Amino acid sequence: ETVYVDTNATFSSPGSIAVNFTNSTQVPYIEYSKRPETYIVPILFALIFVVGVLGNGTLVLIFIRHRNMRNVPNTYIFSLALGDLLVIVTCVPFTSTVYTFDSWPYGELICKMSECVKDISIGVSVFTLTALSADRFFAIVDPMRKLHTGGGGRRATRLTILSAVFIWILAVVCALPAAVASYVRVFKINDSKSFNVCYPFPDSWGEMYAKAMVIAKFFVYYAIPLVIISFFYLLMARHLILSTRNMPGEMQGQARQVRARKKVAKMVLAFVIVFAICFFPQHVFLLWFYSDQAAANEHFNGFWLAFRIMGFCLSFINSCINPIALYCVSGTFRKHFNRYLLCIYC
Repeated sequence: ETVYVDTNATFSSPGSIAVNFTNSTQVPYIEYSKRPETYIVPILFALIFVVGVLGNGTLVLIFIRHRNMRNVPNTYIFSLALGDLLVIVTCVPFTSTVYTFDSWPYGELICKMSECVKDISIGVSVFTLTALSADRFFAIVDPMRKLHTGGGGRRATRLTILSAVFIWILAVVCALPAAVASYVRVFKINDSKSFNVCYPFPDSWGEMYAKAMVIAKFFVYYAIPLVIISFFYLLMARHLILSTRNMPGEMQGQARQVRARKKVAKMVLAFVIVFAICFFPQHVFLLWFYSDQAAANEHFNGFWLAFRIMGFCLSFINSCINPIALYCVSGTFRKHFNRYLLCIYC
């Protein structure tokens, strides 16, 4: 029997998937020094770290230094940037080496921190995008109700800050199982060869716990928020189509407001699409693997290995790509990015 061990994460950060092959035509165990991902993944993660720190750090700086940027949608964007910056600074330096070393070298404390912080960041991202979509829906569909509910600009901003704080608390609560359950697990290949890996599902808790957590995280961190966001955007699109037909020609001021709000809605939609694409491969792989581990062990091959590595990398690319998307879709943020990063005073 040959054994292939992928010491990459089972969720989004360090963990392990041990796959036993009885068919010799499947992928055999390959030494790390002979694997291409051993060299490609650390280089990619170095780029993620540099771009993520510069991009998200600049977003935080823009929000802090420019009072006129502190409105409702930008408060949520600031929260997104903080969550991405947190995972880049605390997780990326460690997870970048899971394809370089055959064993997890950082101990159990870093293992628990890495898993927990990763889940916090995902929770902050997806819950904030859901809140942003709801905010854009009310801003476009019923702006007067939103204004009266908020009691004016300052009060609306304060309520948004409270919402952002609640989102962080909710994300921390959802990440507690990862902090408690994660541990350094030993996988043995033979009597003389074994691997220490950071694993988020305790063996003593049974296979059902791993399966339940994968399914629960798929719904909480992906499916349900995306359904809610899609619902808001469908209603928003319907309202914009009807309002364009019924809007009198002399209401130019209102038309300008609608165009400005549509622009922000498109920016939020860009964030949502990026998030959905980046986390889709990871959830597909985990649902496939943990739905039936015996069958997954039998059918695991080079395709699923490459798919797993792609999902692993994309989940961290999401943490650095939001500033790039913001630069492309927002002229205001582009001006500030140019000023701080490129020293171009527009």
